[in-house]
This record gives sequence, C-alpha cells and structure tokens, in this order.
Amino acid sequence: MSCKFPEHFLWGGAVAANQVEGAYLEDGKGLSTSDLQPQGIFGALTPRVAGDSGIKDVAIDFYHRYPEDIALFAEMGFKCLRTSIAWSRIFPQGDEEAPNEAGLAFYDRVFDEMAKYGIQPLITLSHYEMPYGLTQKYGGWGSRKTIEFFERYARTVFERYKHKVKHWLTFNEINMSLHAPFTGVGLPEESSKSDIYQAIHHQLVASAKAVKACHEIVQGGKIGNMLLGGILYPLTCKPEDLLETQRQNRDWLFFGDVQARGAYPSYMTRFFRENDIQVTITPEDKQALRETIDFISFSYYMSGCVTTDEAQNNTARANILNMVPNPHLASSEWGWQIDPIGLRYLLNVLYDRYQKPLFIVENGLGAKDSIEADGSINDDYRINYLNDHLVQVAEAIDDGVEVMGYTSWGPIDLVSASKAEMSKRYGFIYVDRDDAGNGTLERRRKKSFYWYRDVIQSNGNSLKKR
Repeated sequence: MSCKFPEHFLWGGAVAANQVEGAYLEDGKGLSTSDLQPQGIFGALTPRVAGDSGIKDVAIDFYHRYPEDIALFAEMGFKCLRTSIAWSRIFPQGDEEAPNEAGLAFYDRVFDEMAKYGIQPLITLSHYEMPYGLTQKYGGWGSRKTIEFFERYARTVFERYKHKVKHWLTFNEINMSLHAPFTGVGLPEESSKSDIYQAIHHQLVASAKAVKACHEIVQGGKIGNMLLGGILYPLTCKPEDLLETQRQNRDWLFFGDVQARGAYPSYMTRFFRENDIQVTITPEDKQALRETIDFISFSYYMSGCVTTDEAQNNTARANILNMVPNPHLASSEWGWQIDPIGLRYLLNVLYDRYQKPLFIVENGLGAKDSIEADGSINDDYRINYLNDHLVQVAEAIDDGVEVMGYTSWGPIDLVSASKAEMSKRYGFIYVDRDDAGNGTLERRRKKSFYWYRDVIQSNGNSLKKR
C-alpha cells in the first residue's frame, strides 16, 4: 500500500538565520546572543573582541547566496521553507524605537525570491537568538520590559510582511530554556529555577501577545508555537517509572498546554510549590495568555527512556537531554537514538491532547558525509532515516491526526546548533566548508536530493514501507 498524504501537504525544509546566514554584522545588524556562542548553544558565553571570528559569522553565507539556495529548494519541489528572522537585524540592540530598514529589506528580498517559485514561507520570530543588547541592559527575558520589545518587533515584521508571509511561529523549541537558559531566555547558566521560570513566563506572555498581533494584522495568517518534541517512554513497567515518565513529559508539554489552552495547567502549581519556585503572574498576564495559537509545531529527532533507577540515570548525564538509552533502538554517530515509530506516537499524543493541526518543522539525521571519487555523495543512511520517519507520519495521518506539513531539518548543510559543527551534516545539499571554516562554500546535490524530490513530486507515494 502507498503512503497517503493530504493534497495540499506542505513539503519542505527548515533552517535558522543564525545557522545559515552569516553576515553577522552586515547592513546594521547588531550582535545576537548566538554570536556570543561560537561553540554552540551549550558552549560557554564568549565576549566578542575586534578581529576574532567564529564559524557562524559566515555560516554557509545564505545572506549572499539565498537566490542559489532557494533555486535548489525549488528544484526539489519545496512547497514550504521554514526559516527565521534574525531579531537583531531588525532591532540591532533590541530596544530601538524604529527598525533597521536594511534588515527589513533583506527579508523582503528573501520572501520575494521564494514567491518566484511558489514556496510558502514559515517564519520563526526568535530561533535560539535575541539581541545581545537586551541581555546586557535588561537581563534578557528576566525583565518584563523584554515583552514590550518583542511585541514591537513582532508587530513590525507582521506589518511589513503581512502580504508575503501567512505562516508564523513564535519561539523555536521554547522548552529548551530549561536545558540552556542563555540560549533560550538570555539568563546565565547558573540561574535559579525561579529566575528561569519567571523568564519563561515572560516569554509565554510575549508569545501570546505576538499571537494576538498576528491575528489582528495578518489577514488569513496562522501562527503556531514550537516545541522540542522530546517524548519519553518508561524504561520498565514499574508504576514508579510510569509516574516519573509522566512527570518528565509534562516538563515540556507544559509549554504546549499554556500556549494551546490559554492558562497554566494545575500540575504546575504543585511543581512550583514542591520545588520552591516563585513566579509572579499578574491578572493582566492571565488575560494575555488566553490568546492561543492556531497550530502546534515541533521538532522530533529521538525519543528517550525514564527510570527511577539512579545508577542507570547516572550513565545518561552526558546526553543532550539526559535521556536514558532505549535498549531496543540503534543510534546515530552522535548518539541520538533512531525511533521512527516514536514520531507516530508523538503525533498521536499531541493531537489527542490539543486537537489542533500539527506541523513537523524539524526532523533529520546528522551524519558525516563523504564525497566519492566521481563527486557523488551516497547518503543512503539519511534516505533510510527520513523514509522510515515519513512512513510513520503517513500512519499517523491514517490514525486521524491532522498534519499540515513536514519540513526536514537542514535541507542544506549548515552550522549545527548544539556544537557549531559543519561536520554534522543534515542536508540534501552538500556545502563545502569544514569545522575550521575552510572551504569554497560550493553547493553539491547529494543522493538524498533526488530522493526527496521524488517524495514531494509523488506526494509521498514513492516512500517505501520496510
């Protein structure tokens, strides 16, 4: 049987400004928090000094090469491209009254280029970066003032691009703030839980205000949230493992609950009390949060397990999310477990919980690619990974889940978020650049390029159930 996808399914890919654009101070752009993390989102904060350089300063030079890259995406048949606006291109310090016209004009050109090929933009307002000036002057999202600055930014870009962009997202993987506070909310890594959750609260209020602004300004526009879909299974059938799994899944589902349901869930009251977490929530905040998102978007790369066995937990401390490995799954070169069925499970969990359309906006395999003597790049491992995940998306759709689209992470090689590496490649398009920043930046089609083109052209019918 062939895989069935909706007629207007949005096939495409996803990138982020700070991982592809480069031109980190060009045309009036200010420093972003990402510019201060040359070793990735889990790396130390490194102040910039004159003459220094980081791999993200150039990245893959999408800022100057976007026409070539968008043409390649169009060759694959993309219906949709997810990218982000670099907030510090629009408001270099974050608190200016008036936006930077050169920054606005750049995204006009990008969206016009996409329109030439009929590619719909899906735009994230803040993808792992914010103006560094806001962290210096106000303490990032620790300050209520940042809500005002974000709303100004959101309204500015909604007004500017309301005829060009109809699909928006607020914050990328908003729940990652629990694991990387500087990346997520501009706070020091050693911040208290109260400080982190207060900053997260400000971000949730700002997200709701952006949703309201989008609904007011963008006619026919839809705006969603974005979660890191870190679904967890109990390692055993011990009731204690099951209960702890529920608790840990709620750590990230909480962000979806607030944004999709318009209020804090009751289980957070107990969590705050038992962990001595103090969060100031005003009546005005509660009113603002009632403006809910139109759809749920999320990333999915892997699942993990939960156990109450401390000895096994200690072996998982080095993992990106402290996940206990699943003994039934294989892993990627970077230790990320490969679980296609987990994507079907997650889609059903989210749809059962929220009854809102879902959008898979990140999914992919990071791997080291090699160029053969004839110039080809035979990334069958990537094809197999994506094929098996997309087959499970089709199964979820057959389950009755409403899925709007699928944008694979990194359709073109880019600087990885976690450790700022080029060697961890996700793309259908190879970019000639290494971890030290050497290379010509030449683009080259991989085997997966032609595979994904066939998937899109057939609307999923070419996928193989294995």
